[in-house]
Amino acid sequence: MFRFFFDLEITGLYRPHRIQLISLGCSKNRVYSEKLLYNLSNGGVEIVPEETEYAVSKPDAIIINTCGFIESAKQESINEILKATEAKKRGNAKRVIVCGCLSERYRKELTDSIPEVDAFFGTNEWEAILKYLNVLPTENTSEQDSQYQHTSISGRNTQRKPSSRTAGGFADTGRFLTTPQHYAYLQISEGCNRHCSYCAIPLIKGKHKSVAMPELVEEAKKLAAQGVKELILIAQDTTYYGMDLYKKRKLGELIEKLSKIKGIEWIRIHYSYPSGFPEDVLRIMNNNPKVCKYLDIPLQHSSTKVLKMMRRGIDAAGTQKIIDKIREKVPGVALRTTLIVGHPGEGEAEFKELMAFIKRNRFEMMGAFTYSCEEKTYDALHYKDTIPQRVKDARYKKLMELQSKISKENNQKRVGGIEKVLIDSYKDGFFLARSQRESPEVDGEIIIKADSKQMFAMFAGKIKPKSSSRTAASNDNLQNVTSFEPQQFIGKFADVKITGAGEYDLTAEFVQAECCS
Repeated sequence: MFRFFFDLEITGLYRPHRIQLISLGCSKNRVYSEKLLYNLSNGGVEIVPEETEYAVSKPDAIIINTCGFIESAKQESINEILKATEAKKRGNAKRVIVCGCLSERYRKELTDSIPEVDAFFGTNEWEAILKYLNVLPTENTSEQDSQYQHTSISGRNTQRKPSSRTAGGFADTGRFLTTPQHYAYLQISEGCNRHCSYCAIPLIKGKHKSVAMPELVEEAKKLAAQGVKELILIAQDTTYYGMDLYKKRKLGELIEKLSKIKGIEWIRIHYSYPSGFPEDVLRIMNNNPKVCKYLDIPLQHSSTKVLKMMRRGIDAAGTQKIIDKIREKVPGVALRTTLIVGHPGEGEAEFKELMAFIKRNRFEMMGAFTYSCEEKTYDALHYKDTIPQRVKDARYKKLMELQSKISKENNQKRVGGIEKVLIDSYKDGFFLARSQRESPEVDGEIIIKADSKQMFAMFAGKIKPKSSSRTAASNDNLQNVTSFEPQQFIGKFADVKITGAGEYDLTAEFVQAECCS
């Protein structure tokens, strides 16, 4: 196969004009996809919006950036590959290219089982992908000479300046943002030095590699200059940031530097790790208004027996201690966690312990998945996956039913309160927004009815907000609105009153205001 693509490169037989990239899995995959799209776009290739049906888009090439973390993610990736090959068979695409984690781990098996795919690449083979497509990598250029691409929700492209970085195997390159223009993921490191028994990420991504702090600050500045207001920090383990480059944890210092960037209003932390948590981050989170009082901290389990078998480096007491400390040091913090049910060693007693743990800690957001044994992991080599799937499914259902009840009760406590929100989108007469307590794509939303008369009056500056100067400041983004066009409000901050609460989503109305005339 690789001999074939080098022949293509030499003879110039194949160069796509239109490419559609499907990015699966985590936000780190999304960042990789955005870098690849940036190079393709700068190379003269038209980028088709991801959500477009193949029968409509008819791309020259489909690229599937796969996920291979757990069994369900693998199956989703395989289904998407088969969907793409079917589009090729029907004449709706000319080539299908697969890259990412699944391809990294199972390239030979995939090549043998899905021969309709034209080429498979691993996680960091971006140059090989570009070479296969006869697209030259984007040169490292100055800010004045570069262009930064952004694709809006409508699929229209606008020219933006680049953000450079080196994580993920890319040379100094930009990003073709696929998120709404007002928020972006900032990947601060790649790989992982942890040795969790169930996890294949170190086998796929390798050891932890931090991005140098000046590079991250420079990227964030360029993002801010183009309208990004919220940075979501991601990595395999954000709390380990800096250990390789600086020999100490530097997440707190990085956050402080990022918070000084003009235009950045919110900084959100994902993928933190409970063992060895850097406590200076809690002080910064509590004292710095730009740092969201929100923390994503996957705990995986609460039983000492199971945590030890998982090789998490922490026991039940240590887990509870860090949760208590976070809530003590950051009053009002919203905690999101992720749990695994059905791991080897989890009997009924351990599962009951997990349920009691959830009842005690009442996480604002929680996700879970049933355990699946991944090849070549510590689990695969040392344990047997003996818990029946029906038992795992039953435990998962009980866990999520409990969390749904807790989530609704937590949300109901917010009814009647005034919260600052960032407006993400508009659909069918409603704005979808988030407060500091919700992260995009994984958490619930705040749904606000669009009252055109009230909004025009309020945000055109004809009405003074009733609340404090903080409220007035948060609405400054909307003072120049002169007519009710919903798209004008996307990416703006506003204050809303929470009027209703469900298990995940809330409803709200814009803060009532008094006429200034």
